[in-house]
Order: sequence, then C-alpha cells, then structure tokens
Amino acid sequence: MIKPPKLSQIRSAQEALKGRIVSTPTLTLNSARMLGYLPAQACVHMKMEIFQQAGSFKARGVLLAIDALNDAEREAGVTGVSAGNHALAVSWGARNAGLSAKVVMPRSADPSRVAGCKALGAEVILTENVAESFDTVDRLVQEEGRTMLHPFESPFMTLGAATCGLEFIESRPELDVVLVPVGGGGFISGVSTGVKLAQPRCEVIGIEPYGADSMWRSFSSGETVTLDKVDTIADSLGAPMTLPNSLAITRANVTEIVRVHDHEMREMMKILFDTLKLVAEPACAITTAAACGPLRERLQGKQIGVIACGSNISLDKFQRLIAS
Repeated sequence: MIKPPKLSQIRSAQEALKGRIVSTPTLTLNSARMLGYLPAQACVHMKMEIFQQAGSFKARGVLLAIDALNDAEREAGVTGVSAGNHALAVSWGARNAGLSAKVVMPRSADPSRVAGCKALGAEVILTENVAESFDTVDRLVQEEGRTMLHPFESPFMTLGAATCGLEFIESRPELDVVLVPVGGGGFISGVSTGVKLAQPRCEVIGIEPYGADSMWRSFSSGETVTLDKVDTIADSLGAPMTLPNSLAITRANVTEIVRVHDHEMREMMKILFDTLKLVAEPACAITTAAACGPLRERLQGKQIGVIACGSNISLDKFQRLIAS
C-alpha cells in the first residue's frame, strides 16, 4: 500500500517543483453577478489550476514521476492513458525532460487535446474503449520497456496533488471547507492530505459526476469498484474504477463524496463564462456547481475553497456543451 505523504515530503516536493510549475493564484468570487449564485453569506475562493503547465494540475505529479526515473527508464521513454489532461501533462513533461512519450487516448477525446499532445512531440495511439486503452499501455510497457505514468494510482500523482492542496490552504488558512473534483482519486487523495496536514479543522468534500461515480460507490464500504460504463460530459473525471491506494487515502481525509449532474455542470460552465469570462471544461466547473447546487444550503456563511482543476477544451466543444 502507498503511504500518504508527510508534510515534510510535500514541502520537499514543492521545492523540487519550484520554477517548473505555476504556483497558481486564488480568485475570490466576489463579482456582483456571481454572488447571486453562491451560498448566502459565504465567501468562495477558487484555486486556478487552469493556469497550470499543460493546462491542469496533472503537471505536478507527472514531473515528480519523471524525476524519479533511472537512466534506463529515461532511455526507454514513458507512456500513459488518458482522455486528455493526463496525456497532455505526460507529453509536456516528457518533452521538457527530453524523453520519448507514447500516450493512449480514446477516440472520443477532444480533438484539441489529441492535437496538443502531438504538438508537444508525443505519439498518440487512439483506442475504442477504456479496456483497450489499458491493454495498449500494458503492451507498450512489456514490448518497449516504457514506464507507465499512472493517471491516479501513483504516489507521485498523490504527492503532486498534495502540493496543490498545501498551496491552497496556506494561501487561504481561513477556509472551512475545500471542494475537490474526483476522477480516479489521485487528485483528491493528494489535495485532502495537504489540506488536512496543514489545517486539520478544514473539511474536504469530493465532488464526482453521477455518470462516473466509482468513488462515491466505494467510499462508504472501502471496497474498490469497476463501473460497467462511464456516461458523463466530464470526461476528465471519467475514471471507470477505484483502486486501493487512492481510495484508502481519500477515505482517511475526506468527509464525503457528493455527486453532480451533467446539467448542473453545463449550467455552471455558462455562469462562469458569463460572470468571469472563464472557459471551463466540465471537470473545472464541477466544484463550483456543487457549491451552488447540492451543497448550497449546507455551505451558507462558510469560507469555501473550490478548485478549477484544468481547462483543456476546444471552443467548439465548449459551445456545444453549453448550448445543449
């Protein structure tokens, strides 16, 4: 089992990443037009990971994983499976380190993400479904000796996410609660660890789409699950399963997992564009959608942290989603 990182390890990781990633700013959502949607008497602070290298928080863990490679692993190159954000981070990290990268993506991935990976020098392999994607990565590991940089079940992804959580809580120590997007569990396992180590009184709540709710299904029982299908517009959060390490760390630090409908994400994408001019992908909008939707009454009067985890979305797809 992977042990959750200690505070000293998170601070060491922050030092290792200094100058290579963006210490992303926090925006307080105090626009007069935005206030009408937020919980009453609450103050909402958004951690802007949309400004991170490669467009999402994933860059943090990918760099840490690449740093840990030995010479033989560097020579063989890396691989990863993703609908987009992780693939872009792997492509970006490999280019910066001078490594070969092959990333495996579903054919349904946003074309702008596929193009972005290619522009960063990665070879992209498109597959028909998630099972085929993981089989393809396994083949690349076996036949080419590549190191798989796992999108969530990895001590490096948890540690990288923990640097984000620690940054957030140290910039806003007044926070009562932090809402974190949930895909496979790598991000929330790390963010929750960083937050709770620095500010134990701060509550952490995971936010997951209904159509990809593997963590919600696993959270109470502690048993990993694999979904029969994934059906959500939040493709960046579309992990089809939970895995033991990220699940265990998440359960140790997180109060609960709350689900959000696709239509709630679409509506928040429109609101964020209209009020703040942010072009948010569904995964980026999900935490604010939860704060203004299912958690609105519960969060009245609180200092709330939400994470805009990334925004790699084409203009065409963005327009189609908010129009539907």
